[in-house]
Amino acid sequence: MAMGIFELFGLGGAKKPETADVAETLHKITEAIDKMEPEQARYVASFAFMLGRVAHADLEISKEETREMERIVETVGGLPVEQAILVVQIAKSQNKLFGGTDNYSISQEFEKRATRRQKLAMLNCLFAVSSSDKSISTIEDNEIRKIASELRLEHGDFIGARSAFREHLEVLKRK
Repeated sequence: MAMGIFELFGLGGAKKPETADVAETLHKITEAIDKMEPEQARYVASFAFMLGRVAHADLEISKEETREMERIVETVGGLPVEQAILVVQIAKSQNKLFGGTDNYSISQEFEKRATRRQKLAMLNCLFAVSSSDKSISTIEDNEIRKIASELRLEHGDFIGARSAFREHLEVLKRK
């Protein structure tokens, strides 16, 4: 049985107009993982969506980025490979269709529920996805910076995670 978005986020009550699109986005993702505990399902759904957000920042999601997203969702979510693939495909589709409107709301839900350690892990995973094609574009880098801010991480946290992927930053590569 699939859960509604408000159950997914543990909010209950009637939908507010501004959360309707967020509800639909995360509902589609969680349909693929509805056998999980609700809190874990919320975590995986928002995690996958934010990975897709960074992968789609440059309006193109490469095969390498997709494979890295699948690997991360499988590992972090403890999902079988088939479910991880499905979750990533849904997250990618939702980012392409509704990313701009849902980005902030979903990162805020993640920020409320995740521990500092989980937020730092997310930051590293965002860089891992964006660097999977051996290049982190300025647009992707800026999107990760924005997410770090939305997760209320400090600038030093962002720089620390970014430095591990320095060789892939397009802004630092000689042309």
